[in-house]
Amino acid sequence: MTSPATLSAARTATDPTAWSARLWGMLITLCIVLFLDGLDVSMIGVALPSIGSELDLSTSTLQWLVSGYILGYGGLLLLGGRTADLLGRRKVFLIALAVFAVASLLGGLVSSGPLLILTRFVKGLAAAFTAPTGLSIITTNFAEGPARNKALSIYTVFGAGGYSMGLLFGGLMTGVGWRWTFLLPVPIAVAALVAGYFLVPKDGAAEEGGHDILGALLSTGAMLLLVYTVVTAPEVGWLSARSIGSFVVAVALFVAFVAVEKRVRYPLIRLGILRKASLVRASIAIVAVAGSYFSWQFIVTLYMQESLGWSPLKLAMALLPVGLMVVGSAFFSDKLVDRFGTGPIIAVTLVVMAVGYVLFLRLDDNPSYLTMLLPAVLLIGIGWVGFPAINIQATNGIEDEEQGLAAGVLQTSMQVGAAIVLAVTTAIVTSGAHTDTSPSGMLDAYRPGLVFAGVVAAVGALVALLAFVPKFRGRTTEAREPEIALAG
Repeated sequence: MTSPATLSAARTATDPTAWSARLWGMLITLCIVLFLDGLDVSMIGVALPSIGSELDLSTSTLQWLVSGYILGYGGLLLLGGRTADLLGRRKVFLIALAVFAVASLLGGLVSSGPLLILTRFVKGLAAAFTAPTGLSIITTNFAEGPARNKALSIYTVFGAGGYSMGLLFGGLMTGVGWRWTFLLPVPIAVAALVAGYFLVPKDGAAEEGGHDILGALLSTGAMLLLVYTVVTAPEVGWLSARSIGSFVVAVALFVAFVAVEKRVRYPLIRLGILRKASLVRASIAIVAVAGSYFSWQFIVTLYMQESLGWSPLKLAMALLPVGLMVVGSAFFSDKLVDRFGTGPIIAVTLVVMAVGYVLFLRLDDNPSYLTMLLPAVLLIGIGWVGFPAINIQATNGIEDEEQGLAAGVLQTSMQVGAAIVLAVTTAIVTSGAHTDTSPSGMLDAYRPGLVFAGVVAAVGALVALLAFVPKFRGRTTEAREPEIALAG
């Protein structure tokens, strides 16, 4: 008589996506943590007015509750991914998750603006380690092919779902009290920490060697300064001495970092990985998706709430279809990748997303949800359906010892790229004096920003489509060869 264990092993051998309960548990745990990372980026925006009112914080101070998280997250992602490769993924993941939980708890308890901003920075720092580490845990525990495609599709859908569902959760929690936007992640993070302790397999350091301390300092300093400069430039001026000086120093730090990486024995990043065309294309695509969406969401939030008087919950419900589409795509995105490959999916979803932004330009001061808003929202949501394919494309063909590094490069591109796109969008919207504060007047002020978001998505789609040009030319040449032979 065949035992259940033997039957399970046989199923796994014939079907690489037939996973054990432990493997499913590990994957779901990692998915929940990534969902929290994404949720924290967008959820806080809804609570800002309430926080400012209770703690008497100015608008410029409030924006640091968002920027502080981005600074920690975007500035340390590359270091986070490489640390996981060097010190062990399980250890780094659990420590970072514990820091995230503690910072979330403190954020819900403090009543000081600077301390609140500090907790946001620490949470971003922790997320900079959990995000690439979680991705590398998956790519080293699921074989490349159908199993990894399925796992990454589910994983990245949770991350995109966190970003897109942040408004909904933010609206619900703010209705109870803004502190709950900080406290909500605490029990979830603790539960994930306990589950991760038992479910994430133990591993040693993925790679032997020393630590590139100088490279870590230079890259982290350059990334932090770049994000800081981009975030503050709209306020102090893009051409101000402070902004130009900061950009010059950031570039100098990057140049020094490259010089160090070429010379040290154990570099923080093997520069050759940046010649991986699939990783570069995936990084551009993820900037296009996240940068355009965050910019669009920023404008929609301001216009709908401040100009049209929508409540946070009403706005959240209006954008809910995006989150539902992202979650629903978990059931079929891996099958699409297995059938069509990552390139076509990324190209098509970005094209559809760009069309959604164009449709949204029809917005007026009395929009009909069913005929004007919903069609655009649905098309924009399709852009996130391609999110798993982007992550799969970035990590395919990468050696196990560099999976964390590849994940860090991709996530850094997303955070820093999205911050830059959002900052440029803000500068476009705020440039010039807008004396007409009526809904139609404010819409005129916001419209150039909406156009820019659409352009960013269109550029990403173009880059994805250009990848097919060599293949198309090759097929055309092959098709002509028989004719040439006959002519001869």
